Amino acid sequence: MTGTGTARAGDPERGTLDKAAGENFPVAPFFLPRGWRTDLVAVYGFARLVDDIGDGDLAPGGADARLLGVSSEEAEDRLLLLDAFEADLDRVFDGTPAHPLLRRLQATVRRRALTPEPFHGLIAANRQDQLVTRYETYDDLLAYCELSANPVGRLVLAVTGSSTPERIRLSDAICTALQIVEHLQDVAEDLGRDRIYLPAEDMKRFHVQEADLAAKTASASVRALVAYEAQRARELLNEGAPLVGSVHGRLKLLLAGFVAGGRAALRAIAAAEHDVLPGPPKPGKLQLLREVGVTLRGEG
Repeated sequence: MTGTGTARAGDPERGTLDKAAGENFPVAPFFLPRGWRTDLVAVYGFARLVDDIGDGDLAPGGADARLLGVSSEEAEDRLLLLDAFEADLDRVFDGTPAHPLLRRLQATVRRRALTPEPFHGLIAANRQDQLVTRYETYDDLLAYCELSANPVGRLVLAVTGSSTPERIRLSDAICTALQIVEHLQDVAEDLGRDRIYLPAEDMKRFHVQEADLAAKTASASVRALVAYEAQRARELLNEGAPLVGSVHGRLKLLLAGFVAGGRAALRAIAAAEHDVLPGPPKPGKLQLLREVGVTLRGEG
């Protein structure tokens, strides 16, 4: 993200947290209780840093690698960095972590009695990104989302003390939908990293070749494929939307924002006639606010 590299080089913790400002919906919006905001930002810091490691987006200078005990000569080895990061995560639960973002997270883990599993899932997803760059079936993609996206929703529920088995099920549907939406917005960027999250079986069904995804604008076949995957994401959002009605107060508004963010992004993709190749279609703030209202009223 533009503008964060210099901060990251000098202050890995601050630079990572600054990236929250660029999210489609605020990670820890002002209307939440301060304790929730503090702990959600700590969780976000972890998730952002593990993604930066997995995507090779750490700031130049190697500050993060040094904090994790990785030499400058080995700092380009993402799997090695992920292993070192996971070892430091383990110290969150049974020692003193080295990275400042994990020390911040340790206080949250203790306050909220969080378990290691969701954090390990996010690391596993980024490790998988180094080893798996194509997904044959939709079920394969859903299994990836179980690692890459669903832990985030589970952590939000845990931090806010609202976890139940049914809420977790609904949250998983929302988070998987949001991950699919992000993949649709980022088709071109992901291809630049040699990753394709559109299932190969669907590409074959719509007669889309990998070379078609490298074009400046989408062909009719690519647009049809994107529309098909967007409908799947929309159905998952609708499946998970009752989560919003199951809670009250400021948590209700937070969760409505997540659902609305996904719906607004899908509208932006549709407004671009499903041509996502020139760049990610993004909704405006007014559209997002409209979707929040619709979601809160249960009309979506």
